[in-house]
Amino acid sequence: MRSSAAMGGYGAREVAKMVGLSVSQVRAYVRAGFLEPTRGPHGELRFSFQDLVLLRTAKGLVSARIAPRRVRSALRKLKEQLPEGRPLRGVHIRAVGDRIVVGDGRASWSPESGQVLFDFETQELARMVAPLQIRARGGDATDWYERACDLEETAPDEARGAYRRALEMDPSHGDAWVNLGRLLHEAGDPRAAAQHYRKAIELNPDNVVALFNLGVALEDLRMPEEAILAYRTALAADSGCADAHYNLSQLYEARGEGAAALRHLRTYRKLVQA
Repeated sequence: MRSSAAMGGYGAREVAKMVGLSVSQVRAYVRAGFLEPTRGPHGELRFSFQDLVLLRTAKGLVSARIAPRRVRSALRKLKEQLPEGRPLRGVHIRAVGDRIVVGDGRASWSPESGQVLFDFETQELARMVAPLQIRARGGDATDWYERACDLEETAPDEARGAYRRALEMDPSHGDAWVNLGRLLHEAGDPRAAAQHYRKAIELNPDNVVALFNLGVALEDLRMPEEAILAYRTALAADSGCADAHYNLSQLYEARGEGAAALRHLRTYRKLVQA
């Protein structure tokens, strides 16, 4: 028997089961307009992996007590707001209280209103105060690292500078390599990000976060074989890394290996429902 992936996507019931939604909920998201499933030979809906990503995001927002109707509307508007060809995977979508907030490493905004939430006054204040606070505490690598963590949301440029300062003082600071790599990745430079993730892996070959992030960066660099190796290495270090299973399933599906894709999707589903 051929898998549904081999037949060109996944059926509504299979998608509902994998994501943890009801079939009626899946169909509601289709009617909302931000899913674009194809039709099978008998007119049935067939969903892609990108559709699964969108549904997974939607479920997370609903779990944060955002009304399903608002989630559907916000994600539909977000697709319209992003530049053509830019995937939703390139932004962070989260619930902040009763708001849906999207961030891309440079700014945050509400997809519902289109209002930019980035606080430039807070960024400038953080930029001015950070060196004073660090000098007052002695200014070692840990100080710079902690300050960089504090600056990530409000002043990512300053955060990158602080991480670089921490690494100048202590090149063995693995978390600083990972976090700086992530900020570079969010700023649109996956190649530089991959280099930083590899530095962290050199320091600790079992650094699951660095291995997983490296896989994502390699995907963005259109190096799927290398990305598969990174994800598999991450799973060798921690078989419970659910997102590595999910991303591997996507890569295997793209290679036409439906059985492997389904195996990792099923493992992912078991992990997130545990």
